[in-house]
Amino acid sequence: MAAALMVALAGTVLLNAPPPPPPPSGAVASGAPAPATATRAVAGAPGGAATPAAFSGKAFDTCEAPSLAVMRAWRGSPYGAVGIYFGGRGRGCPVQKELTPAWVASAHAMGWRLLPLFVGSQAPCVDSLAKRKYAIGGNPTSQGTKEGGDAVRAASALGIGTGSPLYLDIEAYRRGDTACAATTLSFVRAWNKEVRRLGYLPGFYSSADTGVRDMEAQRRAGTKDLPDVMWFARWRGQPALLTESVLHPEAWTPHARIHQYAGNVTETYGGHTVAIDRNAMDAPVARVTAPARFAARVPVPLSFAGSRRP
Repeated sequence: MAAALMVALAGTVLLNAPPPPPPPSGAVASGAPAPATATRAVAGAPGGAATPAAFSGKAFDTCEAPSLAVMRAWRGSPYGAVGIYFGGRGRGCPVQKELTPAWVASAHAMGWRLLPLFVGSQAPCVDSLAKRKYAIGGNPTSQGTKEGGDAVRAASALGIGTGSPLYLDIEAYRRGDTACAATTLSFVRAWNKEVRRLGYLPGFYSSADTGVRDMEAQRRAGTKDLPDVMWFARWRGQPALLTESVLHPEAWTPHARIHQYAGNVTETYGGHTVAIDRNAMDAPVARVTAPARFAARVPVPLSFAGSRRP
């Protein structure tokens, strides 16, 4: 994306060298993910910001943040991290009545690790008819910069601190449309640059066959201001975190990948059913700065059914 890249995850993302890229100075030699549920520090937060932590294991995302009662019940699930749609004009569930600083602090205090997702403007050739009204306009760089600032302000207001990853959700778009891809790239690079300037890590979520494929092509070309973390969607039912075909084996490694491997499924734990997408990850998670005193105020569990419409 747009200017010289100050890599926030020092040694974790191979952005600017054509493949096969050599391991950067200080890189962790092994590309294998840590055991499930492991959390560890990741070096090199931007601008002196606090060091983020990476989580390895299973994660889920769902359109609307579930109640704290559901989050408590789901501690018995295989999942240790949750994607939250915290901002952006293109969100499918913009109200998010549960998602407050108290929710963030309480969920984190329960042991959940958080993946903040921002669904802003979308590619002009986005596949989803519902998303076309959010198309990137005629000045994608200016728009990306503005929405990057919006993302940081929204995250900060929830108690998500500097050094945290913010994941920009760009839904699948028409493959092979070079003008559309160029506009989208300009928007994403500007968003990344602003998020990074403000002390956060820019992450990127998209379809493996469109947005992710195009980002990998730009990495190979040496383009700057690309995402620090890659979250790719390919729904084949099984995780393939380190073997995704459109990514070079060493690109966005170590500790900088998430694979959304199944979507629109329902699961039940503790008597609570939620519609989710399934993810495998070895990537940074949010630094929560909001006080955790709210955790004891969890209501008596009630049933919840959610749906994902990012």
